[in-house]
This record gives sequence, C-alpha cells and structure tokens, in this order.
Amino acid sequence: QVQVVESGGGSVQAGGSLRLSCVVSGYPNNDYCVGWIRQAPGKERERIAAIYLRDGSTYYADSVQGRFTLSEENGKNTLSLQMNSLKPEDTAMYYCAAAVTCLRANADLWEYSYWGQGTQVTVSS
Repeated sequence: QVQVVESGGGSVQAGGSLRLSCVVSGYPNNDYCVGWIRQAPGKERERIAAIYLRDGSTYYADSVQGRFTLSEENGKNTLSLQMNSLKPEDTAMYYCAAAVTCLRANADLWEYSYWGQGTQVTVSS
C-alpha cells in the first residue's frame, strides 16, 4: 500500500520562504515519480515540480522555475520542496503525489494515483 504524507506549509509574507516535505512509502522500487501539485480556490490544479526517481530528472513549471527547488533526503523516500521568493499568487493547497506509471518527470496529472492530504501555503502581500 503506497502512502504519501506531506508536512510543512504555513503562512509567510511575500518574499519569504517555506519548505514542504513529502514521504512516500510502500512502493517496492524507485521507478516512479513524485510530484507537487497545487490548487488555489477557483483554479485548476497545477503541476509545479516533480522528480523521476529512477534517473533523478526533474520538472518545474514556468511559474516556479528558479524559485522552487526539489531535493531528496534520507535516501529517496523523502522529497523536499524549498520555496523561495514566495508571491501572493503562490497561495494554494499543496499536494504531494506519486505516479507509479510515469516514464519521465513531466508526468501528466492523471498519472498521479497516490495523493497526500495536502498542506496549505498562504503568502500575504
């Protein structure tokens, strides 16, 4: 049974930083993707960052490129998302998810079959 658990999040002023962590457990190998997806009220879900653990390749959306960084901790079952230079438009619920059928870091949203409970990020101006 694959489980995904996020932590981190919170409130910060514009220009500040936050760090999110995601632990994925229960998958027998590293041939899958872990991604961060966010959803703001009234907006569609947006893939913002992902890593294909098999080869370490990463994907970042244009909206976060250069400000957000993925990193692996404690082997490959903990992924962190360091978010710097936060903007009010980054305010959203952030979800970590695992895609066990992905073949590349830029996996489509529908490929993410295991989701965490979400963590709120609020950026004030």
